[in-house]
Amino acid sequence: MSFEPHRWVALAHIVRPRGNKGQVAAAVLTDFPERLAGLREVFLGRADGEGSPPHPTAVKSCWLNPHRPAQAVFHFQGCSTIADAERLRGLHVLLPLEQRVPLPARSYFVSDLIGCTVFELPAEIPAITSAPRSLLSAPEVLGVVREVQFTGESGAGTPVLAVDAPQGEILIPLAEDICTRIDVAARRIEAVLPEGLRGLNRKDSE
Repeated sequence: MSFEPHRWVALAHIVRPRGNKGQVAAAVLTDFPERLAGLREVFLGRADGEGSPPHPTAVKSCWLNPHRPAQAVFHFQGCSTIADAERLRGLHVLLPLEQRVPLPARSYFVSDLIGCTVFELPAEIPAITSAPRSLLSAPEVLGVVREVQFTGESGAGTPVLAVDAPQGEILIPLAEDICTRIDVAARRIEAVLPEGLRGLNRKDSE
């Protein structure tokens, strides 16, 4: 039996036992690690949907490792020995999708952007043309978002959408003046590409 991966959000990935009392060390996957300490129940399972469905598990305690900011230490109910902790190695700490942290307007989860179809809108419509206006303004399918890349120091720069297109990869900055409309429910992103962006992508691929 498997579950639907898109119905769950992965908060952490259990990497190994920690200590001899059943605690586990986990790599933090969420952008909101501060919420981990307040969790009282999570689901443990595989993020790829393989194996048994995620099962609810009570959290006795959780704290962030001050020496390793990207690591959290969990102690789950019923896990009291190294052997118990070892059985959790490789599992993910999950929550149902509806329990994700609400985001501000124009902010998106990376998992929601991946798989979206990107449509290119014309930058402007000529005032005089013999073609029907509806045809000129119709968006063109560019491709599908494969990943979101982060640039700059500590990922502080503008994220970039890596789009799989028939002519090859296209890198599109995730900026409001470029990605003018994002509808994650419809799995659709509308973009107005700056002049020369396609040529820049071709140059980078050479």
